[in-house]
Amino acid sequence: MATIAFIGLGNMGGPMAINLVKAGHQVKAFDLSLEALATVKAAGAEVAASAADAAAGADFVISMLPAGKHVLGLYLGEQGIAAQIKQDALVIDCSTIDADSARKLGAGLAEQGIAFIDAPVSGGVGGAKAGTLTFIVGGSEADYQKALPVLQGMGKNIFHAGAIGAGQVAKICNNMLLSILMVGTSESLQMGIDNGLDPKVLSEIMLKSSGRNWTLELYNPCPDVMENVPSSNNYQGGFMVDLMAKDLGLALEAATQSQSSTPMGALARNLYVAHQRAGHGKLDFSSIFKLFEKKA
Repeated sequence: MATIAFIGLGNMGGPMAINLVKAGHQVKAFDLSLEALATVKAAGAEVAASAADAAAGADFVISMLPAGKHVLGLYLGEQGIAAQIKQDALVIDCSTIDADSARKLGAGLAEQGIAFIDAPVSGGVGGAKAGTLTFIVGGSEADYQKALPVLQGMGKNIFHAGAIGAGQVAKICNNMLLSILMVGTSESLQMGIDNGLDPKVLSEIMLKSSGRNWTLELYNPCPDVMENVPSSNNYQGGFMVDLMAKDLGLALEAATQSQSSTPMGALARNLYVAHQRAGHGKLDFSSIFKLFEKKA
């Protein structure tokens, strides 16, 4: 079992750190939130006084932070912790950030003799708690293999997408497609409702037809069609609109850099940003369904 520093104990990071404890690893965790620290301490993790304290002597350093600037600052900033990381350790950043930031971090750590992989996740808070996340890894084959036993303590599916940064690119490609599917599913269901169809019946028809997709099968956006999904709980829980808008912004940046044509992705981003600005940022991303409802 490994000694693991875990930095960033938010809605995703907290459950991930707890699952590593359950897997038998020695976890030393840090977050600015005292409440988050208390939660992981109660689950058996050791609480660090600082990020640098957590990283000192660890075999693996895992971070789960909001954006690229936070990740780069943590490791390479003026108060960066790279100097506290031992040279045979492996840094695993599970944040969803832009690929260039991941590559910059990898290069900066390599200058100090420290190995790095980017390993963004898919599966949401539910997957983080259940330990069924999907990890999409960018890095060398050797570092990917070294990380596998640790990642398997938090996830069910682990993919090696390519070199450093590839994990981030694959993640935003997936989320761009997911957003497009959610928008299309929502407008199709609402059109059926507007024309007198029962959304449960229409969902069953489309599930057995060529319109079948993940959002229909496992995450229906129409309230009361499916149990145990955010749409049937006032769109609480799950993957927030704010996060989808962020990921679509990253996708648009990547598309611009590579001169990729992504008209559907751009439209999905515009719709999610409009939904976000209407005050729905904290709702689950399936709440885009509300955008198509007829207003009284």
